[in-house]
Amino acid sequence: MEQAKEPAVSTAPDAVEVRHLRAFVAVAEELNFSRAAERLYLSQPALSRQIRMLERLVGCELLRRSTRHVELTLAGEALLDRARPVLAALDEAVAAAQTVGGELNARIMQAWTPMLAIATAVSSIQQMRDAFEGVLAQMPMAPETPVRPTIAGGVPALVVGADPAILYLHGGNYVLGSAYGYRPLAAALATAAGRGVLVPDFRLAPEHPFPAALDDALAAYRWLAAQRDAASEVVLAGDSSGAGLALAVLLSLKAEGEAMPAGAALLCPNLDLSGAMLTPSAGPHLLDELVRMCQAYIAGHPLEDPRVSPLLGDLTGLPPLLIQYASGDRARPEAEALGRDARHAGVNVRAERYAADTHVFQMFFPFLPEAADAVGQAGGFLADLLRPAPSATASDHVEDLPPASSRPRPSPRQI
Repeated sequence: MEQAKEPAVSTAPDAVEVRHLRAFVAVAEELNFSRAAERLYLSQPALSRQIRMLERLVGCELLRRSTRHVELTLAGEALLDRARPVLAALDEAVAAAQTVGGELNARIMQAWTPMLAIATAVSSIQQMRDAFEGVLAQMPMAPETPVRPTIAGGVPALVVGADPAILYLHGGNYVLGSAYGYRPLAAALATAAGRGVLVPDFRLAPEHPFPAALDDALAAYRWLAAQRDAASEVVLAGDSSGAGLALAVLLSLKAEGEAMPAGAALLCPNLDLSGAMLTPSAGPHLLDELVRMCQAYIAGHPLEDPRVSPLLGDLTGLPPLLIQYASGDRARPEAEALGRDARHAGVNVRAERYAADTHVFQMFFPFLPEAADAVGQAGGFLADLLRPAPSATASDHVEDLPPASSRPRPSPRQI
């Protein structure tokens, strides 16, 4: 008797590339080739070629296209459901390999250890502030970068570099951090952008709860815009809660009908002060303590207020945004949600994910390659939003915001 043959099990074609899957997922999520191309920083013809290549490799149509409409086929829906976790798992695997196999992440964790020890013990706000300044002090400051104090709209501030056009709002969950401590990162950003940075020492909680920090940030912005004669000659940047504060500034300006800056770079934005969007932690974690401390800034104010939780605000009409986040950052869901919401609101968004395991990894630019690259990309993005410096020619100004990696930039690692 002839033995029945088992049905052949189909396997994925060997030639399917990760970029093909990323291109497909982007189009499937946007249902728009133009927006997907902007999201991936590709031309539409290049994106279409990648989709066609994937369809040839899998042997079926994944998308139906018309002049004004894109929709998923049943095969496309099946692939999308499986491609998302595959890409996420791949990114996590790469990050895990880098963490296990490298000493850089251990060096970062060692820098945070003293602060975590204080945070998990009974400690005062001042002890936490001193510990945070100690972490910041480990980053070398470029000796050739000029730093001078100023008063920006009544707010004490530091000007780092020459020709300030970037308003940088530091992190620390509204209770920690200072302009002085952030000089190294501000100097690296100034080098990458070719423009000076204004870092206001906005008031901190619990001494000064909401809306003190926002009021100071708005005052510093208005002062800088007046100094430069136009809001379009100013850009914003910030990390963690400072990135959230930058977004709150944009929403406040929009609500008041004031001229907004040319755009903003948001580094590992922390946008949900309740901490509800943080991914779970296996043990004590510094971000959990910072969320607790941040309640001193909120001071009972409704979390639904977009000035406190800018992710809840109407993002329509905001200027271009750069969103950077780390694959292993517990605040990653907030950055991803902001990117989705901003794109759906019609905002020009550029989102960059880096293989790093720590919140605000950019501050470790002196020794972490991903951090140096991120600061360089942020500087290039901001420079492209601003009008050319007096010494530049009109042809140096790129209007359509191509990826900064396509142009040479001063590397922060060289500082």
